[in-house]
Amino acid sequence: MPDPTIREPAFTLTSGPVDAYPAVLRGLSRTIHYDFDPFFQAFYEQVTDKARTAMRLSTPPVILHGEPVLGLEAAAASLIAREDVVLNLASGVYGKGFGFWAKRYCAELVEIEVPYNEAIDPDAVARMLQARPEIRIVSVCHHDTPSGTINPVEAIGRIVREHGTWLIVDAVSSFGGMDVHPEACCADIFVTGPNKCLGGAPGLSLLGVSDRAWAKMKANPDAPRASMLSLLDWEHAWKRDQPFPFTPSVAEVNGLDAALDQYLAEGPEAVWARHALTARACRAGLQAMGLALWPAREAIASPTTTAVRVPDGVADEALRRTARERYGVAFSSGRGETLGKLVRIGHMGPTAQPLYAVVAISALGGALGTLGHAVDIGRGVAAAMEAIDAG
Repeated sequence: MPDPTIREPAFTLTSGPVDAYPAVLRGLSRTIHYDFDPFFQAFYEQVTDKARTAMRLSTPPVILHGEPVLGLEAAAASLIAREDVVLNLASGVYGKGFGFWAKRYCAELVEIEVPYNEAIDPDAVARMLQARPEIRIVSVCHHDTPSGTINPVEAIGRIVREHGTWLIVDAVSSFGGMDVHPEACCADIFVTGPNKCLGGAPGLSLLGVSDRAWAKMKANPDAPRASMLSLLDWEHAWKRDQPFPFTPSVAEVNGLDAALDQYLAEGPEAVWARHALTARACRAGLQAMGLALWPAREAIASPTTTAVRVPDGVADEALRRTARERYGVAFSSGRGETLGKLVRIGHMGPTAQPLYAVVAISALGGALGTLGHAVDIGRGVAAAMEAIDAG
């Protein structure tokens, strides 16, 4: 039984998982089919093809049956060989964190690290690759969610590809909410999932894998097989005449099918515009109330998560607790080095609706006032509405 003293939030405006679209919830309630039944095998092939279309891939993606941390760790374990030098690009907690996985498998890990309210400079990547031509793999987090910042992965990807190096991209909290795709950013392994901008349920990883990445993994004697971390085991599992390495998450595949249908039916460009407008309205309202964004420049602020600095004299935990208890609105904290310094407001999937920016501004402003840091909520709401009306 849930604790009766803890209310369910009325609005979950976190940076994920987010509430699923109603169509996804209906999808999750579909029949659980036997994974070796021809119906499910054909269905799985169809869902993989929808994911290929959504991800704008020329080859089928891999679906791994675990939330995207599985996909990221599997990418490190499968692609990185023991003789490889890996360049990890760290502009935030998640980008830095990938280095811990990479270090397990590589000969040497080098990093370009910037302050966690900044973005990676592609020119710095080019200089590092020139100085260290033995680098074989580069890893980057596109949207470092604990900072609400975006890295220029297309520019980085072109530089990495010109160098003849492999690129791993973490797009877990950006794909589906903005224009980022595996082949456009020259990613060799591109990791995302349905539980953020696609408005699906947590439990699956989606990976775009290039032909050159498959070749490198097959040549890597340490790439896992017969393991949850194996990508190679799943290379052909999308085909209806091929067995699954182990039982797939049937309910989550049903939900993914519904999420992809919704995304493709609405139209990717319309979905991205909805996310961008929600974030733009939220930023306008927060700044009109005198609050400061966490990103050093608005140009690198994410359209899927707004990170706002906690004012001096206010405790972030108290701020989030007050917003939840008084107004029923749940926000996310920072993580690692950003913990205690900011609050994150998610704009992902169903919550990427512009009016939710008004909800967020009102709840955050009200909580600040309760804690003795008064702001002009009316001014914030007016600025948000003006941004929404401007489109």
